[in-house]
Amino acid sequence: MLIERLRARAWDPGRRFDAADVPVAWITERYGSERLDQDRDDIVSYGSNGTVQLKAGAEEVAVYYADASRGPLFPPIALAEVEKAERRIGRPLPELLRRVYTEVANGGFGPDSGLASLTEGNRPLGHLYDWPCAVSVYERNRTQGVPASWLHLAYGGCTMEWHLSLTAVDNPVLLYDADGWEPTWGEDPHDGLRHASSSLRRWLWSWADGGDVWDEVLNRRSAYE
Repeated sequence: MLIERLRARAWDPGRRFDAADVPVAWITERYGSERLDQDRDDIVSYGSNGTVQLKAGAEEVAVYYADASRGPLFPPIALAEVEKAERRIGRPLPELLRRVYTEVANGGFGPDSGLASLTEGNRPLGHLYDWPCAVSVYERNRTQGVPASWLHLAYGGCTMEWHLSLTAVDNPVLLYDADGWEPTWGEDPHDGLRHASSSLRRWLWSWADGGDVWDEVLNRRSAYE
């Protein structure tokens, strides 16, 4: 069930990320010039190319992308590619994550900036740079002292990253601040941990159901303030 829900959202160009771009001119023509002047909390940002980035649940996103072709940004990969990545990492991936990469997509969807690909050289149409590769980021992080059991999942903005614990029970998803620890003070990357979701399954379900994985982070933080 979860794989089907993930596929449904990941293959929808208006919902594969937490926000989507819609032309301002199209919104003005369809809804009127005052549409974006209203007091609303689903506007993320305005682009220099005449678009507005709206949260994926906005009405304008659903209407604009209603007739867009469906499909993954990066097609699923073969199990052999997953096993190749596992050899580079030196650890097996959870079965759920294996299924995500082989049945849903090779990254390019999901919370925040979206799941990293498991292979290198993936570049979305119109982009100047390749999509992040989880294995390459993992290898770079290892040189900076990040534990070998933490696999990069996605960037969370600024210096925040989402990691997956490959060894803990239920594979918690860890929110990590790359600048949140200072080795000269005797600290290690564990001091940069900011939050842990109880499992990869819960983290993915939250997103598949249209939720925001940051809600749990922010709610827990406010509870202690």
